[in-house]
Amino acid sequence: MAFNHLPAAMHDALGPLSVTPVTHSVPMAMNHRSRRPAESGGTRPAPGTVLDRLTAGAGRAARITHTEHLPPRPGRHAVWPHRIRAEVINAIQQAGIEHPWAHQATAAEHALDGESVVIATGTASGKSLAYLAPVLSTLLDGSEAANGRGTTALYLAPTKALAADQRRAVKELAAPLGNRVRPAVYDGDTPVEEREWVRQYANYVLTNPDMLHRGILPSHPRWASFLRSLRYIVIDECHTYRGVFGSHVAQVLRRLRRVCARYGADPVFLLASATSAEPAVAAGRLTGLPVTEVSDDASPRGELVFALWEPPLTELHGEKGAPVRRTATAETADLLTDLTVQGVRTVAFVRSRRGAELISVIAQERLAEVDRSLARRVAAYRGGYLPEERRALERALHSGELLGLAATTALELGVDVSGLDAVVIAGYPGTRASLWQQAGRAGRSGQGALAVLVARDDPLDTFLVHHPEALFQQPVESTVLDPDNPYVLAPHLCAAAAELPLTEQDLELFGPAVAELLPQLESAGLLRRRTAGWYWTRRERAADLTDIRGEGGRPVQIVEAATGRLLGTVDEPAAHAAVHDGAVHLHQGRTYLVKQLDLEDSVALVEEANPPYSTTARDTTSISVLDTDTEIPWGAGRLCYGSVEVTNQVVSFLRRKLITGEVLGETKLDLPPRTLRTRAVWWTVTEDQLEAARVNPEQLGGALHAAEHASIGMLPLFATCDRWDIGGVSVPLHPDTLLPTVFVYDGQPGGAGFAERAFHTAREWLTATREAIASCECDAGCPSCIQSPKCGNGNDPLHKRAAVRLLTVLLREAPVPAAPPAPPSDPPSDRSADPAERA
Repeated sequence: MAFNHLPAAMHDALGPLSVTPVTHSVPMAMNHRSRRPAESGGTRPAPGTVLDRLTAGAGRAARITHTEHLPPRPGRHAVWPHRIRAEVINAIQQAGIEHPWAHQATAAEHALDGESVVIATGTASGKSLAYLAPVLSTLLDGSEAANGRGTTALYLAPTKALAADQRRAVKELAAPLGNRVRPAVYDGDTPVEEREWVRQYANYVLTNPDMLHRGILPSHPRWASFLRSLRYIVIDECHTYRGVFGSHVAQVLRRLRRVCARYGADPVFLLASATSAEPAVAAGRLTGLPVTEVSDDASPRGELVFALWEPPLTELHGEKGAPVRRTATAETADLLTDLTVQGVRTVAFVRSRRGAELISVIAQERLAEVDRSLARRVAAYRGGYLPEERRALERALHSGELLGLAATTALELGVDVSGLDAVVIAGYPGTRASLWQQAGRAGRSGQGALAVLVARDDPLDTFLVHHPEALFQQPVESTVLDPDNPYVLAPHLCAAAAELPLTEQDLELFGPAVAELLPQLESAGLLRRRTAGWYWTRRERAADLTDIRGEGGRPVQIVEAATGRLLGTVDEPAAHAAVHDGAVHLHQGRTYLVKQLDLEDSVALVEEANPPYSTTARDTTSISVLDTDTEIPWGAGRLCYGSVEVTNQVVSFLRRKLITGEVLGETKLDLPPRTLRTRAVWWTVTEDQLEAARVNPEQLGGALHAAEHASIGMLPLFATCDRWDIGGVSVPLHPDTLLPTVFVYDGQPGGAGFAERAFHTAREWLTATREAIASCECDAGCPSCIQSPKCGNGNDPLHKRAAVRLLTVLLREAPVPAAPPAPPSDPPSDRSADPAERA
């Protein structure tokens, strides 16, 4: 029997391509762009005062396990390079900025010299202005040229919301410059009638990698005048391009460089990144070009008070009688309510769409009991909303009409919300970089700010709130990026050939794996080689072969059965677990039941309802070893890394009481299995090791299963992933290894680099795993140590003490694999995080 732990995204493999990725790891951190002044009106309370009020209730103070104070920091000014046009400097001064910070002036100098540059400084450090000053100045120069259109620039953001917000900022800043600067957003929300104007007349086009991949590059002849004059490519929040998504974006940028060269352009890249030790390495890996870094942050910073908050134990008992803590959702809803009552402008970041909806509903109900007008000043914000809904919420938050917002990471990088007083984070967001990005959303006008991390009842959150040094005294995680993943590279080679026939001269641009892949693509009938190069052979669009977010398949539309109204969408890989028959779906505070999931037509029909429960999908997973790349002794056992095939099937769902999570019942489902070819790390143990650990055959399955759960929960401390990016399987006797084996695998076709990172940090990773299990106060295992919220086997069997003994024996003889370059140990001051919206 296999005990499994499934990642959020399961994808059908592209096919039996060879898998030999090369992973490069660099640290990542935090970013900001606008220095808009805070809204007027009253004296803001100090963050320490706000925290004192939150802890004034009965038992509240005991929930704070640690408080970190980051002191304010003064700034260092400089002067703009003399080549920045006077009109641009005057426009900047009219916006209230008399002098640039030193890092802004340095970055602008590199850009004007024609050097690609990455600006890697902290929150509210004005990175936008650092690249906008040279871009606007160059656009003005180009507007006076005699070539008609003049110089152009392209801006890429990971989310549509960020691009829309940047357009607002550019229009405000460039208003004194007249129509010589013509910014325009070009994405999936741009009306068809506006798109031709953007192509012909806009000289600063703001878009996202998805639209570049599917819309601009395949239609490059229609963009010829824009591309011919392209001087700068701005890549905002470039640290978010990691894993499979980042690898796809790296290949999209190589295709863009190739098409630009076709029109005689050689644009300079200007990247804005989080603070990190080696931002130039990450930026160079992303663009394929040498990049100069500017990382000495000269901007001032306001005080930040950061509290770690652990919800109390309840009188309830969960699976196997384990004690249950109050949920982070319920605790965050209380905090959002209290902060709103105080008039403290707050965003509560939540991991799931359902959680964001639930927190906003609970807060609205409780606020209505205090003052009905306050209930209207709290809302939810998440991906899957229609564009007009998202824009309305963004405007309301920006203006201060909304006091509180429960948001997914769709807002994490999305909008300049200067003036926020507090951020509440419902559960560790998966990486330190993302944690600091979310915390940095408050205090963005220089005022003091409060951040509160509310721990969920799981191993990593529990570990972190009791080990604050892991958050505040460690650098951000290494960024994993692998453009040579064949499941990434293959469709981009097809897309490039469809844009312009591939030639021998192009092959170096796309990386060393091209030589192996081209014959496979020829054999598959996707490319045909002729004298001039390789040509795309199909009638369909090559760009449609892949979704660069790694989501795969067309989104499933969620439709109200009675009216035919489109409520939103859910990505196809998540549909089996999220909108199966009988699932509870939340949208804009309303609850719906899924009546039917039609996989063939990609539609989920729902009807409004008010069930007293939520639903959680359960699944089964099996795994087979395809190829072992590397293995080293682990005592008598082995530590291995290689390629695997994972087969998963959603088989049922649980109904759970709201708030308490108590299981009410289980319903069977009939859904097709899904297969995934990916990368995994696995370790085996021998009979002698089991005997030394005093693990008998009756305990073995539970020990392996518990170690698997906890190790998945702890891996985000060592790689830029969260537990939903990875999966696992534990088997008392695996048919391929013929030994008890624990697998942890990447949840993306071809791998994302997380399992490889686990292989290289195995000693530290499993040491932290053992400590997290052993230090938990429970007797037999609970969600804080070995129980998993996404276990397909209902957390059965699990054996806490046997898992600790087994890991103890393993770690006595733990190997030390050759590690990739590690980040420095000095603690960063500010960080950053992840994307969410699609084109």
